[in-house]
Amino acid sequence: MKQINLQENLRKKFIKKGVKMIAPETVFFSKDTKIGKDVSIEPFVVIGKKVKISNNVIIHSFSHLEDTKIENNVSVGPYARLRPGTVLKLGSKVGNFVEVKKSKIGKRSKINHLSYVGDTQVGENVNIGAGTITCNYDGVKKNKTKIKNGVFVGSNSSLVAPVTLNENSIIGAGSVITKNVRKKSLALTRNSQIEIKNYKTKK
Repeated sequence: MKQINLQENLRKKFIKKGVKMIAPETVFFSKDTKIGKDVSIEPFVVIGKKVKISNNVIIHSFSHLEDTKIENNVSVGPYARLRPGTVLKLGSKVGNFVEVKKSKIGKRSKINHLSYVGDTQVGENVNIGAGTITCNYDGVKKNKTKIKNGVFVGSNSSLVAPVTLNENSIIGAGSVITKNVRKKSLALTRNSQIEIKNYKTKK
């Protein structure tokens, strides 16, 4: 009962401050949650401890946030998970089914869908394609990935840390990157496609 009353009071407090909520009874806050101006929170969002949300931010449905700092003009979710140590800089976007942990996402950078980014420094104007993962754990320790300004990471790529993708480089879709990539270069690891003409299955 005490927890229910706490949530009701927190919802009233944020509505009074101007936070837009379609279904406030489905949104959960922590006592230390901080929210700026012109923020919208869709249904079924859970905000854990140590979350600070700045101005003009939208949190889409079914997202879970904890120990995260979100700057102005950011979009999160739906179905996003922001774990401790996440920082989303001005104008960045974390989309659906994306998990971010102990990482800084630079200004205007986008991780739109189906990706895991952990122990990573992402620069400005970076695009991380669908299905990209940072392979940060080698079984013993966590390793860091650095993705510098203007990098484009193609879909379904694995970035095996420790690794650095330098400025304005491109990672071809489906690549497994294990070595540093020089700036303004294309890196890809892909086998040649094989096609057998008029192939018939065995009966």
